[in-house]
Amino acid sequence: MPLIVNALIGLMTLLYPLAVYFGIQYFEPRIVAMLLCGLSVLRLGIANHPWMRPVLIAGLCFGGFAVWSNQLITLRFYPVLVNAVMLLIFAASLIFPPSLVERLARLQEPDLPADGVFYTRRVTQVWCGFFVINGGLALSTALWSSFEIWSLYNGLIAYVLMGLLFGGEYLFRMRWKRLHR
Repeated sequence: MPLIVNALIGLMTLLYPLAVYFGIQYFEPRIVAMLLCGLSVLRLGIANHPWMRPVLIAGLCFGGFAVWSNQLITLRFYPVLVNAVMLLIFAASLIFPPSLVERLARLQEPDLPADGVFYTRRVTQVWCGFFVINGGLALSTALWSSFEIWSLYNGLIAYVLMGLLFGGEYLFRMRWKRLHR
């Protein structure tokens, strides 16, 4: 049951830009921010991965600030915060190995060979680059674009780009494994 609840809360969190876009048409920004706080509290209660806690605590702090400020512009910075926290998590795993991608790879392949460790480190670096670029674009849309463009980028395009990177890396990994093993 916690898996289903966690998945539903995760889906609602992913839909945050769309919730903001539609929510502000009917509610004050603080009401939408309270929704974000509520989702963060729920996820904190069922989070079973230690790396999720900093993301959720950052979301809760941000949501609290957004409730306090009651400004629409504040809500637009949440995707920037998420990218920054994810960058910190991935980058910290490069400084304090094993890398995050290596940890995930070892769940399926506990005896990961040295070339696999090298590969997973490179993939972690690629994700760090993605979070820098995506966070920069999220910041740009928050500061200088219309609300519609912000919603489109952060509610759809960013996820498509993330999916393309994830899928592209998967296809590359399958080919890399055939060539190196």
